[in-house]
Amino acid sequence: MAEVSCEMLDYDVVVIGAGAAGLRAAIEAAAEGARTAIVCKSLLGKAATVMAEGGIAAATGNVHADDGWRAHFRDTMRGGRLVNDWRMAHIHAREAVDRVLELEAWGALFDRTADGLISQRESGGHRHARLAHRDGRTGLEILRALQGQMINQGIDVHMECNVQRLFLDEGRVSGAFGYRRATGELILFRCKAVVLASGGAGRAWKVTSNPWDSTGDGTALALDAGAELMDMEFVQFHPTALVAPAGARGLLVSEGTRAAGGVLRNAAGRRFMFDHVPDFLRPDTAATEAEADAWYEERHGKRRPPELLPPDIVARAIDSEVRAGRGTAHGGVFLDLASRRPAEYVLNQLPSLHSRLKKLCDIDITRAPIEVGPASHSTLGGVRVEAETAASTVPGLFAAGEVAAGLHGAARLGGNALSGALVFGRRAGLHAAQYCRSRAGRSTIDGREVEAHARALLAPLGRAGSENPFALQRELQDCMHCLVGVARAGGELSRAREKIEDLGRRSRNVAVAGGRAYNPGWHLALDLHSLLCVSEATTLAAVERKESRGCHLRRDFPDVDPRYTGTSIVVARSKHGLAASRRPLPEMPEELKRLVDWSKQWLAKKPVSESGAATPAAAGSKNIG
Repeated sequence: MAEVSCEMLDYDVVVIGAGAAGLRAAIEAAAEGARTAIVCKSLLGKAATVMAEGGIAAATGNVHADDGWRAHFRDTMRGGRLVNDWRMAHIHAREAVDRVLELEAWGALFDRTADGLISQRESGGHRHARLAHRDGRTGLEILRALQGQMINQGIDVHMECNVQRLFLDEGRVSGAFGYRRATGELILFRCKAVVLASGGAGRAWKVTSNPWDSTGDGTALALDAGAELMDMEFVQFHPTALVAPAGARGLLVSEGTRAAGGVLRNAAGRRFMFDHVPDFLRPDTAATEAEADAWYEERHGKRRPPELLPPDIVARAIDSEVRAGRGTAHGGVFLDLASRRPAEYVLNQLPSLHSRLKKLCDIDITRAPIEVGPASHSTLGGVRVEAETAASTVPGLFAAGEVAAGLHGAARLGGNALSGALVFGRRAGLHAAQYCRSRAGRSTIDGREVEAHARALLAPLGRAGSENPFALQRELQDCMHCLVGVARAGGELSRAREKIEDLGRRSRNVAVAGGRAYNPGWHLALDLHSLLCVSEATTLAAVERKESRGCHLRRDFPDVDPRYTGTSIVVARSKHGLAASRRPLPEMPEELKRLVDWSKQWLAKKPVSESGAATPAAAGSKNIG
């Protein structure tokens, strides 16, 4: 039938995603002689990579000569609270420098030191200045260099093309099936290998910094093909993103705003961060905010007010205030810079932020506080892959970048996402091409299977259903925001599972009006499957990890449980649906254990960054506000 006819293209390797990981994978696969195509849901150059401003982490030692891969490995493992795949952290630390120098050879321009070397800046969790950078647009510069290299190799690019299904032949990848967003035309890529590099799933949450296309497509594709997921409970939340106005919700307000003097206040105007730090960091006699500032500055320096504690602590403190009923009308808190600094100072220190907020939202940060709250920022879990090859448990299926799990563990250090994408993007492309050479002949795809999936893909357009895809997405986002957000608890997670199951049933009754040509309702109706898959996997993993570690906080299990160290939560399909289970990671060699102080007691203690409960007010303290 004409309605299920589709365009067919033949390649060796199909790379899904055109961010840093996807471009690097495609470049390597093509260099190995594989016929390679890139398929991206948006336009080329619109990947989430472009939003990365701070820098790319690599231990070049240009600023601190004693830096090296061992220090980078240690910082990554300790930042990830020792549930990283140590093999990935090891490979990443050793190869990140080569990937940065390679970018430079391909034309990337980095800021320089006085000696002409690539400059590096500090970032939380790194013991040395380690982030190579280009002004405030490092991600954009990296994409520019990678796109130039990709174009020089003549790699085919299919933009605004959404892959909905992977086909298997005797358990091995044989193709990828989807549609062109602009026309609704169906398209089948026959191939021997697929590299997933499609990014994260932030759009499952109500407030997110992620672009519109971060709907977890690669994670769902892998799960449906029989691959395993790992670390899905670890979702990193940026503490300060706009929660109002609605049109700009999720726009990040960087740490620089707090570093410039901005403070966080609840709806009553009370500066609450002093209540969420350890006893030894909190003034116990200050009666006013000025006295508290003076006390804190005397002991900890002007640059480290409590608003600049690690992001997970700040996010949890804001969440605690909102849950206690002290939040703003839009479910956040106030970030107040206007009463703390003169307008000239703000305009000099934060010109880009001031201009952006003024143009997009008609908000002037020099005149009034803004409403902010935590936003889902980075999905640390994803497809479980082999460290050396980036191969999933499905033959012919590889993954790299944010869609792949393992490198970051329970918390991601700044700059590691970019270098990790390049290190494992290259390995994914290399091993995908090598895998293709080991397979003779053309991939086989059952035509009846193609027709069945084509009909399923088109079903919402002709269905007489009663469900609206936009309404279902809003319900899912509210569920994930309230029940599987910054702080979780067993009862809330159980309610989330019930809600996600209900939404899954209702999603099968979604109907949309109009035809196939650029129809946003139809596109979202199809994206709901990915969003629901990711949400269910995240919730199941959060139930299974009964401790608080990194960016996973269980209010009913507030301590780190050493029994989970070196253990991952794996989610896979079973005959009864999705199931989560604990899986030990491979034993780390003794020489690497010594690097990360494996035997030290720092992890078993209850540091403030692992406890979500607000620290009780110290005896004798006053209401600072």
